[in-house]
Formats: sequence, C-alpha cells, structure tokens
Amino acid sequence: MKKISLSLRFGLVTSAVLIAYFLVLGLFDLHKNPLFSLFNSVITGFGIYEVIRLSKLQNINSFSYGEGFKTGVFTGVIATLIFTTFFLIYSTEIDLNYLPELTNSMNGNFNINAGLITFIVAVMGLATTVVSAFVIMQRFKISRNMPEKE
Repeated sequence: MKKISLSLRFGLVTSAVLIAYFLVLGLFDLHKNPLFSLFNSVITGFGIYEVIRLSKLQNINSFSYGEGFKTGVFTGVIATLIFTTFFLIYSTEIDLNYLPELTNSMNGNFNINAGLITFIVAVMGLATTVVSAFVIMQRFKISRNMPEKE
C-alpha cells in the first residue's frame, strides 16, 4: 500500500502542476498554441523522476528496475487521467470557444470534436509517461555489469 500511496501522491501533485500550468497559459491566452504543450512532458518527467528517486531512497535494498518502472508509469497514468479529465471538462463546459480556437491556431480547417482531442491528449500523456519512465530508469537502475579484469 505504501508504494501505491507514493505514486498516488506524486500523480496528484503532477496533475495539479499540469492543470496550474494550463490555467496560467490561459491567463495570457497562450493555451491555444499547441507548442506550449511540450512543456507538459517536462512537468510529467520531473514528477516521475522525483517519485522514482524517492522510491529508491526508501527501498534501497529491494529496489529493482521493474519496481521503479512500475512506480513511474503508475504516477504518470494517474497524472494523465486527472489532467485529461480536467481538459475535457474545461474544453466542453468552461470555455466553449476553446476547441474551435485551438483548431484554428493549427492553421488547418479541421473538423475535430472534443472526444478526439481529449483522446489525443490522453495518448500524448501516456506516451510521455512510458518514455519518461524508461529514460529516468536508466539513471536509477542498478548495474549488474562485472568489472573488467586488467
């Protein structure tokens, strides 16, 4: 239960930071530019980094690659699900002009509904989660290489 609570806590904090970043961009009317969503991967990656780092510090003797990877993925999935839910509510209930303005900012005549864009946000978040967990675990994995004899 302790391992799940750590991932849950960091997932909630990461999603809160993602939502706050989105709302701050909204204050300056920059949330309609898809380029700014690239920073979401930095936020998610930092949350996954911190949860894996803390998990390794708490379980230094029993820490494994698989355990760290699961912790990172679970944290990212929680953050992605919460942010995706917020995005769906924001784009369909709070700012009804957001989706048309977002698609117009991409210089295309797209006929995309809220479900498809929400699905894209979820897939982008999950892809970022898996890639970040893989990359970050390269930093924290325990090497089992044998030293070379000279």
